[in-house]
Amino acid sequence: MIITISGLPGSGKSVLTRGLAEKLGWPSFSMGNLRRRKAQELGMTLAEYNKLGETDPETDLAVDRYQEELGKKEDEFIIEGRTSWHFIPQALKIFLRVSPAIGAERIWYHLQKQDNERNEDHQLDSIEAVVISNEARLASDRLRYQKYFNIDVYDESHYDLVVDTTNLTPDEVLAKVYEFVINKV
Repeated sequence: MIITISGLPGSGKSVLTRGLAEKLGWPSFSMGNLRRRKAQELGMTLAEYNKLGETDPETDLAVDRYQEELGKKEDEFIIEGRTSWHFIPQALKIFLRVSPAIGAERIWYHLQKQDNERNEDHQLDSIEAVVISNEARLASDRLRYQKYFNIDVYDESHYDLVVDTTNLTPDEVLAKVYEFVINKV
């Protein structure tokens, strides 16, 4: 079984991916981390890299080819990515939603850590700035994925399980998703 995890900014995708991978003893992959590293290599923030992707499809296609091949060659792993459900259609597909304010608060909290490597955007000096940046990110994602793949990654009907994490702790989200996964195995 392959599990894909997608969702809104600040919904807890990375925390869930790490926790579920540890609980199942499976490897995990993060397409967001791959995109962040590529952006850093180019001296860009993730927001700038996403903007570049609106005119340069290769920013998305390289990651998507990678995950598509991974889905054909491997089994028993968890992959976190906006388009993973599309490129690995046989996977169990999970989507995390969160209110924009809570998602921004969570990202803001992580940005305050000294070892922060999120590379989100410039001038994220308040929660309100993160909300605005997240809105731009969602718009860019919708534009790129509609343009290149004719899909809406935020359409919850594509997913097998949708969890609203707004009022849940990471442990509660993990317990809910783990129970769902175990019942599918």
